[in-house]
Amino acid sequence: MKKILSVLMLLLLSISIYAQQNVTKFLGIPVDGSKTAMIQKLKEKGFTYNTTTDFLEGVFNGEEVYIRIQTNKNKVWRIAVGNKTGRRDEGQIKIMYNKLFQQFEDNSNYTISKTSHKLSDSEDISYEISVNNKQYAATFYQLPYEGAQNRIVWFTIVKEYGEYYIMIFYENENNASHGEDL
Repeated sequence: MKKILSVLMLLLLSISIYAQQNVTKFLGIPVDGSKTAMIQKLKEKGFTYNTTTDFLEGVFNGEEVYIRIQTNKNKVWRIAVGNKTGRRDEGQIKIMYNKLFQQFEDNSNYTISKTSHKLSDSEDISYEISVNNKQYAATFYQLPYEGAQNRIVWFTIVKEYGEYYIMIFYENENNASHGEDL
């Protein structure tokens, strides 16, 4: 009986370890588990938690950012990263978008979705966003991909009060909320 219990415990442990390895990671932390545990892990990485706004704040990729942890049924499914300061004009945001795109493209830990591309210099993003409701976004998958679409990282341009910033999302589709606990 002890042997059976030991084997079952090892099996459950290996399934748990595999599940954590098969999800998107943000700063090496699996996008999974409880919000409280994620906040603690991000605090250990140097971010500070603001209980009033429910955001973490700190530096990511050379920018001052806010981080929001989104959950579904008390499990983390998305880390949303947005600029805290330094909103950009149209020209600056194109450069920032293309630079971020290039960073992901050059990183061997990611593969690009077939529909994602850089912005051209001639792209009139202000017109396209305002008039045609176009969303500029690029999607990457963390490797090893293994055919599962639960290791997603994507970013998009957001326009607010005539200025632009980029939001980056690290998602665990296994825990996806699609409307709950946001």
